[in-house]
Amino acid sequence: MPKPSKKHVFLLFSFLAGPALLFFSCASAEQRLEAPWSIREFRLDDISMYAEEDPARAIHLIGMYENIYGPDSPHNEIDDDDAQHLENLREQAISNLKTAQAAAIEEKRWDDAASLARSLAVVGIAVESTGMEPDFVLAEALEYLDQGNNLAAFIHAVRAHELRPLDAENALLFLERAVDVKQRRTAAFFLAIIDSLQVPVEETLRSYAEGRDSPADMIKGVATVLVDRGVRIQRGMGSPDRVIGSAFFVDASGLLITNYHVIASEVDPSYEGFSRMYIRMGDSSSPRIPAKVIGWDKAMDLALIKAEITPEYVFSVVDRVIPRVGDTVIAIGSPGGLEKTVTSGIVSALGRRFLQIGDVIQIDAAVNHGNSGGPVVDNSGRLVGIVFAGIDQYQGLNFAVPAERLAAALPAMIKGGKSERPWIGLTVSETVSGAEIIYVAPYTPASEQQIPEGVYITRLNDTVITAPQGALIPALQDVLFPFRPGELVSLETSDGKRYIVMTAVRPDVPLAQAAKVDTKERMAAPLFGLILSPSLGKSFSPTYLVKKIVRGSIADEAGLSENDSVSIKNFRLEEDLGYALMVINVKKRRMGYMETTMQLPALLDSPDTL
Repeated sequence: MPKPSKKHVFLLFSFLAGPALLFFSCASAEQRLEAPWSIREFRLDDISMYAEEDPARAIHLIGMYENIYGPDSPHNEIDDDDAQHLENLREQAISNLKTAQAAAIEEKRWDDAASLARSLAVVGIAVESTGMEPDFVLAEALEYLDQGNNLAAFIHAVRAHELRPLDAENALLFLERAVDVKQRRTAAFFLAIIDSLQVPVEETLRSYAEGRDSPADMIKGVATVLVDRGVRIQRGMGSPDRVIGSAFFVDASGLLITNYHVIASEVDPSYEGFSRMYIRMGDSSSPRIPAKVIGWDKAMDLALIKAEITPEYVFSVVDRVIPRVGDTVIAIGSPGGLEKTVTSGIVSALGRRFLQIGDVIQIDAAVNHGNSGGPVVDNSGRLVGIVFAGIDQYQGLNFAVPAERLAAALPAMIKGGKSERPWIGLTVSETVSGAEIIYVAPYTPASEQQIPEGVYITRLNDTVITAPQGALIPALQDVLFPFRPGELVSLETSDGKRYIVMTAVRPDVPLAQAAKVDTKERMAAPLFGLILSPSLGKSFSPTYLVKKIVRGSIADEAGLSENDSVSIKNFRLEEDLGYALMVINVKKRRMGYMETTMQLPALLDSPDTL
C-alpha cells in the first residue's frame, strides 16, 4: 500500500470486515492479537463538510487525524499548513455548535440545548452568555409543569437540582404541584430543599409532605401485568402462553413502570407471534384494562407502559435513596398471579453486577414469578428499587434495579420508543490502580481514536471518578448514562493523553457485535478475562502465553494464571442464547505444565463495558 499523503487520513471503518476476518484466519499469533483495522481513504479537506453539517463529528475526526498524524504518532506528518487548517476547522465546528445551541434555545428545545451545552463544555466552551445545562433542564421542567406533565416535570426538576441547587421560589412551585397531585414523597423532597434555605412554608403543605403513606395505601398503586401470547403448541397439545408480572403507577395519567422482560413480546422485532397486554387492578374476576408500551430500556430491564385509568395511588420516583445493607424493605406485587401480595425482608447486599449498565440491589424479601416489575420500598415509604430477578433454586436470592437508576432512565423512556444509550467501545477491569482498559472493540469511537489497551482511565469528562471497591465501573457508566449518542465526551488515560470522542449508539449486546468482526484471540480478554501475548507455534495453530488474568473473571475462576501456555482450539458464538464458548488447550504453570483441555463459557451481556 502506498504511503498516504499529508492530505489524507485512513479512518477505521468496517466495510472491509469480511476480508479482514479471512486474513486473520491464516495470520500469525502477533497479527491475531492486533485490532482488525479496516480502512478507507479520507481527505482532510472533507472534514470541512462535517464542520458545517455535523460539528460534533468534525471535532471527533480532527482528533482522529491528530492521533494518527500528529507529533506523538509514528507518522508525524502534520506540517504548519495542516496544523492551521485543523485549527480553523475546529473553530468552525465549535462556532456551529454554538449556533445550533442558540437555535435550540430560540425554539425552546431545551433537551437539545442541554445536550449541546454538554458537548461545548467538553471542548472548553462555558456558554455563560446563552446558558448552561442546569438552566435548560430547569426550563424544561417548568414547561412540563405548565403542560401538566407532572412526571417529566418532577424528574427534570430533580436533575436540575443535582446540577445546581434550586432556589426557594422554584422549589415551592414543585412542592405545591406535588401536594396537589398527592405525591407525598415528591412533596417531601422539595420541602427539604426549601427548609435548607430556611424559607417558611405554608403549614398545610408542610403537614402533607411530612406525613407517611402506609403499605395499604401503596398497594392501591400496584397492578398485575398480563401479556397474552396466544396458544403454545407442544407435542401436539395446545396450552395458553401467558406472561404475568407486576407494575406500579408513577403518574396520575396512567403511566406505570414494569420490567422489559415482562413486555418484551410487545416490542421485540424478533418476536413474530401474537401478543396483547393488559393490566388488572384486582383479582382474577377484575376487568382487564388494555395497556400499551410507551418506552423501554432493555439494558436496564425497564419499561414504561400506559393504561387508561386514574390510579388511587402514585409512587414517587424523585428520591435518590441508596439503602444500607440490613435495612428493612417490603416488596409489593403479584407472585404467581396472587395480586397485591406484600412481603418483607432486608437489603442483603449492594453492588451486584447483573445488568449491562450499573449495579443492582440484592434483597431477601420473598419474590416469585409475577413479582417482576413490582416496587420495593423502605420503612419511610421511599421507593428503593424495582424487582427484576430471582434465583429459583436459592430462596432469598432476589434482585432489584435501584430506584436512582430508574429516575435516570425515565427521561428517555418518557420520550417514547427504545432508549438509546451512549457507547464508546471499551471493556474495562477494576484493579487496585483504577479502571484498566483491557479491550477496545473494533469500529467504535474508541478504536477510531486509537485509544490503547492496557492503560487506565484517569478522568472521564474532566472528572476524576472515585468509588468504593467494586463500584468503579458502575460509577463510570453513571457519568455517561445521561448523555445522548452523538454527544462529545472527554477521556484521559494514564499515558497522559486526552481524547475527545463522539459517542455512538450502544448495541443491544456490545460484545456479540465485537465477536462478529474481531479474532477469537482478542475476544478472550473481554469475554473470559484472558489477556494473551504471542508465543511459539505455527500460523494455523499458534500458541500464546497468558499475559494477565482479570481478577474475578471466567479465566480466574478456572484456575488459569500468568505465563500459562494456551492454544485456542475452538470458539463458538451463540448469540441467540446469549453466550460464547471457547475451548482451549492449556499447560498450567502451577501443575508442572501438564496439558489439559478446558471449555470456558461466558455470557455476552458483559457489565464491564463503556
